[in-house]
Amino acid sequence: MQTFLLLMISLSMSSLAWGQWRTNQRSHPLSLLPVNSTIRLCRDFMNPARFQKILKPLLVQRIVDTPQHRQVGEYIHNYFVKLGWSTEWDVFEQNTPYGIKTFRTLIVTSDMKSPRRLVLACHYDSKILPGKVMIAATDSAVPCAMMMDIARSLTPYMYRRVAADVALQLIFFDGEEAFVEWTPTDSLYGSRHLAKKWESKWYPTTTGTNFELSREIDRIDVMMLLDLIGARNPGFHNSVGLGANQLFLHLPAIEAELRNLGCIGAVPNVFYPELSYQAVEDDHIPFMTRGIPILHLISVPFPRVWHTDADNEKALHYPTIYHVTSVIRVFVAKYLGIAPL
Repeated sequence: MQTFLLLMISLSMSSLAWGQWRTNQRSHPLSLLPVNSTIRLCRDFMNPARFQKILKPLLVQRIVDTPQHRQVGEYIHNYFVKLGWSTEWDVFEQNTPYGIKTFRTLIVTSDMKSPRRLVLACHYDSKILPGKVMIAATDSAVPCAMMMDIARSLTPYMYRRVAADVALQLIFFDGEEAFVEWTPTDSLYGSRHLAKKWESKWYPTTTGTNFELSREIDRIDVMMLLDLIGARNPGFHNSVGLGANQLFLHLPAIEAELRNLGCIGAVPNVFYPELSYQAVEDDHIPFMTRGIPILHLISVPFPRVWHTDADNEKALHYPTIYHVTSVIRVFVAKYLGIAPL
């Protein structure tokens, strides 16, 4: 009888939480994890051999609508199919300075039943450098690999997350780079298309006692956009105007926590809590203008190899990559309430 009552109370509280998911978005607390869980997330879950194995197939030229580009997209897609995640392609054609091109943005979700989304995003296309081969390791093969590695390490624990009404969703945007020169129409092809699509897609929810109609884009609690990551000495700043300044403060706090626990190495701090008025146009813009809070993790100043053929594996500093990945992994675990023992 006691077990039955506890089950009914738990189900009622879960139903209430899901029915109030829009309210819960505005007051979502990060979990306080046990010290041993935090150490595991940082030290044991960062597997360099696994990360480099994930990254290697991404270190190729990925120009939109080319065979290698499609191959990389399928590689990422198949990776998440094997993990058991739900996958969706946003495929569309659009005119560009190089004619009509087909764009393929990939969306993968850990739990389709959850009404809310914590989104990590990056772009997987690479820029055209006429006469040269651009691997675009920092821009953004490494961010793609970071997201894939974080998903791989946390997947076995998703079913135990405290925030059951929040799913982890990863978006691999296509067409971030301009084909010729950055303009409002020659850039951000995939993010502009997806934001507009989700703005007009309705999402109905009900708990049996009430009914609510929202837009698909409103399911996003916050979007963390990763870009230009992988070189030495990056700097990630708490930019004004993105709607997530208080949430950003958790990142330098987590970085300090991991350093105090001795599970990150000698890499200097990369997350800066002070407010910054620097702004960079990127895939977050179409979502930010529609009211979605943004954590923009782009290295400012840009890496020296930015938009050159030197942006390849030789430009990467793996200790820095593992450092940043560990901080983001712990942030995601705290947001979802995942505490591996």
